[in-house]
Amino acid sequence: VQLVESGGGLVQAGGSLRLSCAASGTVFRINVMGWYRQAPGKQRDLVAMLGSGDSTNYADSVKGRFTISRDGAKNTVYLQMNSLKPEDTAVYYCAAPQAGVWGQGTQVTVSS
Repeated sequence: VQLVESGGGLVQAGGSLRLSCAASGTVFRINVMGWYRQAPGKQRDLVAMLGSGDSTNYADSVKGRFTISRDGAKNTVYLQMNSLKPEDTAVYYCAAPQAGVWGQGTQVTVSS
């Protein structure tokens, strides 16, 4: 399985971005997908998780602002990010944690 993220960029505080994660390869084995982020000098943290049956889990810091979703037909997972804050600035990674597969990351920068 390979994961390729896109959609990062520079946005002003209060703005929105949508990240995409396209999966290729043996994707039918993947049930759980997640978005993580890592800010400079900090550890990589879970942002949102999408499980089997499309159950979701979010970090407290993004609840109500971020939404994770999946398009099975396109083998793509999305992270809709609204009301962005400067503290959301980080490299965002898509992952299939149970398979141990990670994308290359996409930079999100939120200016104040």
